[in-house]
Parts: sequence; structure tokens; C-alpha cells
Amino acid sequence: MIFIFYIFAAALVFLSWKSFRGGLEYLNFFRKELATPKPDFAPFVSIFAPCRGLDEDLEENLCALFRQDFPRYEVIFVVDSERDEAVEIIKKVSRGKQKPSARADGFFPSSKLVVAGNADAESQKVHNLREAVLHAADESEIFVFVDSDARPAENWLRDLIAPLADEKIGAATAYRWFISKQISFASEMRSVWNASIASALGANVKSNFCWGGSMALRRATFEKIKMREKWRGTLSDDFAVTRAIKENELSIYFVPQALAVSLENCNWRECFEFTTRQMKITRVYAAHLWQQSFIGAGLFNLVFIWGIINLIFYRADSFAFWFSLFSLVLISVFSSGKAWIRLKAVKLVLKNYENELNKQFWTQNTLWIFSPALFFYNAFCALVSRKILWRGISYELKSPSETIVNNENTTNKNLPSSDVLN
Repeated sequence: MIFIFYIFAAALVFLSWKSFRGGLEYLNFFRKELATPKPDFAPFVSIFAPCRGLDEDLEENLCALFRQDFPRYEVIFVVDSERDEAVEIIKKVSRGKQKPSARADGFFPSSKLVVAGNADAESQKVHNLREAVLHAADESEIFVFVDSDARPAENWLRDLIAPLADEKIGAATAYRWFISKQISFASEMRSVWNASIASALGANVKSNFCWGGSMALRRATFEKIKMREKWRGTLSDDFAVTRAIKENELSIYFVPQALAVSLENCNWRECFEFTTRQMKITRVYAAHLWQQSFIGAGLFNLVFIWGIINLIFYRADSFAFWFSLFSLVLISVFSSGKAWIRLKAVKLVLKNYENELNKQFWTQNTLWIFSPALFFYNAFCALVSRKILWRGISYELKSPSETIVNNENTTNKNLPSSDVLN
């Protein structure tokens, strides 16, 4: 049996080293992107912001959309019901155009509120987006999508769309970074779990994926790949975009400068719900990634637990003892090193959150040891169930193009599907 451990431990050491090397590439990519001059690309942009319920600090998140350092754009909010709690806040931030603008040119973007009605065969978010894109201004050349729990910096829009100056780029994307307003084990665990996915993006435009909370496409590309039609019946807006982009042999550009912060706390129930939902979606839309997570997390947990058992039961002068110790030390060094490098990269772009990121030093560099256990739990849940709860609505994922909505969890079903409130 010990020889099996040797094989598994050697494999995990190699994978840990490979992950550490990926962390170095991630940091180098951030530095290169920050040092590269960006094109002065500023066509008219439509920002689509689907909302449902009250996210933490929703008003501040939405206000950030009106503070973009960009010459001409509009913001299109979309909800499924006029009675959604977010509507009053949307109206409040949209009325900012009646106040003096902080910008020297006095510009304040126009905004719309679209009421999409309830979804019946796709996720509510996808349903809302499919309706919202129909209300973009005729002059709009770029479609940008943002989540209501993300708080973009003032340069977010300009940086995010810059790669689209090259028409060969199919989509530009950023990702989220969770910061706890009050540090707790559950909130920091979610941040560490999410960080490992964030660092999967990088220089390889062929392997990158889109994140729906911060992504941009040329309107011409959106229409060319028939994205509105391909969203029909889907649950995941970003996985569907990723698939459509790659089917058309286009590339996805990751923009580090557009990294969006999600400032919120969570408890353990919310942590498990969020991480498991992501893995269930991944299993349906990218089964190979789910398999890699399942196997990788299982291997890590097996080797770590087995290695600790070896340290307890084998004599200190035995080869098994020293091999186990050396393996665990190497895995720990590579894993901690990857977390430290990743945090260092993120600090290069999230300069306004330096104090908060400094507080994450210990959690990012220690909680990685528990992250594989959470990934394994998530992956196992995805194996036995395809049902999820998202923003108060229950869904069952039958396939990438077929979603069953539990209408018993929805409200306001009789609203018209194309109301626009100005």
C-alpha cells in the first residue's frame, strides 16, 4: 500500500509545482498587461445590469456604473418584476442625472429600467438579458454585462473593452475577487475557493472563459454568433457565451485591470450554496473541468490525510516517514507560494483595496489547505444532483440548453415582458 502512496504523493507534488509555476505566469501576465499601453477605443457602449433582490451595498455597486471614466455609454438595468426590492435603488441612482456631475464635461450616462417578466424555460438572469439586449441604443457598438454584486472601479469600462479594438477578439472578460466587510471563516473560505478559479485565467486566449459579471462583446460579434438565440433554454449566461465564442473560433481576452470586487459577507450556508451551485453548473456546461476538480481535490485530500497518518504511525528513521514529510512540505510550499503570488498580482490592480487585501494575507496563505475538501464536497454534490437554488428560484439543469424552472418559487408572473421604465 505504501507504494501506492508514493505514486500518488509524487503526482501531487508535480501538480503542485505546476500550479505554482502557473502562479508565476499569472503575476507576470498582470505586470505585462499593466505596462502595455491600451488603445484609445471609445465607441458607444451599452452596459447591461440584471438585478434581483438586495445585494449588500447595492446602491454603491450601481452608482459605480455611473462613475465610469468613459465618454459615451448607457446603463440598462433589468429586473423580472416592478415590485423587486432593487427597483427603488435603481430609480434612485438613475436620478443622479438631475444632480451636478462630478465629471468636468458634465456627462451623466442615460439609463433604462427594463421589466422582463418571469422566466419559464431558462434562468431568470438569462431571460432578463435576452430581453434587455433588445433595448440597446441603435448607436451602441459594444455590449457589456455586469453583475449587481460587483463594484467596478472608474477605469473598469475603458479597460474592459480595450481588447475589442482588435476585431479578432471575440470577447473580453474580467473576474471577481471577494473581500469580506467583516472577516469570518466562511467569508474568507469562499474568497480562497473563488481565488483558485480567478487564477485559471491568463494569457492563453484560447483556454480563457467568460465571466458574466464582467464581460464585453462587440455588438456585431454578439449578433454574428446569434448569442440571444443561443441563450434560450440555458441557465449560465457566461458558459453559454464561452461555448459560442469558441465554436466560432474566436478568442477570449482576460483583462486584469477590470477585476471587479465583491464586497460582502457570507455565512456557511451561503458559502456552501454558492460554491456547490458553481460546481453543478460547471458539471453541466464544462464536464471536463468538473472531472478535473473532482479528481484533483480527491487526490489532494487523499495524499494529505494519508501522509499525516504515515507521520504518526511510521518510525522517524523510516523511508516512508521522510518521504511523507518531504512530500507534504513541498506541497505546502508550492500551495502557499501560489496563494501569495496570486494575492500579489491582485494587489497590483485593486489599489483602492490595499488595506483589505493586506488583511487577507494570512487567510489566502493558509486556508488553501481546506479548499480542496470544499471542492471535493461541491463536486460530489454535482455528481448526485443537478438542482440548484439561485436568487430564490429553484432550477434543474437537464442539459446545457435545457433548464427546468420551479415556478412555485417565482412571483409576479403576470407582468408584461417588455415594459421599459425611464
